[in-house]
Amino acid sequence: MHDLKFLRQNRDKVEAGIALKGAKLDLTRFYQIEERRLALLHETEQLKARRNAASDEIAKLKKAGQDAAALILEQRQLGDRVKEMDTELSQLDEESTQLAAWIPQLPHPSVPPGSDATSNQVVRTWGKAPTFDFEPKPHWELATNLGLLDFERSTKISGSGFLLFTGLGARIERALINFMLDFHTEKHGYTEVSPPHVIRRAALFGTGQLPKLEGDMYHIGEDDLFLNPTAEVPVTNIHREEILEAGMVPRYLTAHCASYRREAGAAGRDTRGMVRVHQFDKVELVKIVPPETSYDEHEKLARDVADIFEALELPYRVLLLCSGDMSFAAAKCYDFEVWSPGQQAWLECSSCSNFEDFQSRRMGMRFRREAGAKVEFPHTLNASGVALPRTFATILENHQRADGSVVIPKALRPYLGGREVIEPTA
Repeated sequence: MHDLKFLRQNRDKVEAGIALKGAKLDLTRFYQIEERRLALLHETEQLKARRNAASDEIAKLKKAGQDAAALILEQRQLGDRVKEMDTELSQLDEESTQLAAWIPQLPHPSVPPGSDATSNQVVRTWGKAPTFDFEPKPHWELATNLGLLDFERSTKISGSGFLLFTGLGARIERALINFMLDFHTEKHGYTEVSPPHVIRRAALFGTGQLPKLEGDMYHIGEDDLFLNPTAEVPVTNIHREEILEAGMVPRYLTAHCASYRREAGAAGRDTRGMVRVHQFDKVELVKIVPPETSYDEHEKLARDVADIFEALELPYRVLLLCSGDMSFAAAKCYDFEVWSPGQQAWLECSSCSNFEDFQSRRMGMRFRREAGAKVEFPHTLNASGVALPRTFATILENHQRADGSVVIPKALRPYLGGREVIEPTA
């Protein structure tokens, strides 16, 4: 959510930013409402001042034994008019808030302009794509041959887009989660939390998923709750409607949480294997920081994500997203893509975003720099640190061998009892 004063005073900048984001919004009605609302506020304040003055004068006249009937009539008329104007103001406030909720975060000046992924910029690469003296298999073949996943039975249970990890596959998933949580808490200084998987509408509004993305979420109609679409939502909302007192900011949080997405607009895309699924685990990273440090913190957050891929020996590249490819709430975003030998493609495995004060305003989260200081809105950031399915898939594909076995990355072996290789099942 934006500061209404900022929106009023920077119309050209706001409309230019919206255009860069690719949002189809006509702000004419919003600015008409704001103009009428401010004029009405000014008029209401004047009428209330006149009503108060009349009240004082009535008291004086009565005390002096003089006739106050005319002033009493005027006071009643002023009161009736104030009530009418307060009703109109309430209606204008509601409509203004509803319209402002659809205005996206504006892109940071360092973000390249562009309407889609073709304008994203590769800013860094790490590692080399492996070369094989055989044709590398895609992860769905490797996972099936190694007895790690059962795609047929998962479909029988839940339909397409859901995964059933089996045997060592389930243990590897658990190992990845524990490895990443330990890495972020012990090496990067995050505090671990374990949030709920069911989310209130207000919390989804706070991080910017609502109102725009409701169609992509699983809704529990009877309770008006949603299955968590990304752990960013429950973790960032831990401090909604709070004032973080001196010493509580910066705050770094990490969590493992399952996420659920209908992917309503992605029918027919990437349907094989683990690339696009409706339920997936990931480890999330959230930062709540003072505004002046947030872009330095954004670079450090990206480094924290990179450390995971490098520890898992996965070749990756970092993309700076263009304005039109960013999320509704993001001011700047990096995507991490890992090379998939089996599909000869780059797979997005993490996004790393700075939302500035967009989310904190929407959720009413503020902070004080020192005791007694004025409250301010902190900046919030988040990243997948990292998402499980595609990372699991690229581990299989990048570390496969000609006999169908897969070498386990050294960093993961302590979490698998020292196992070094995944061998094909008999």
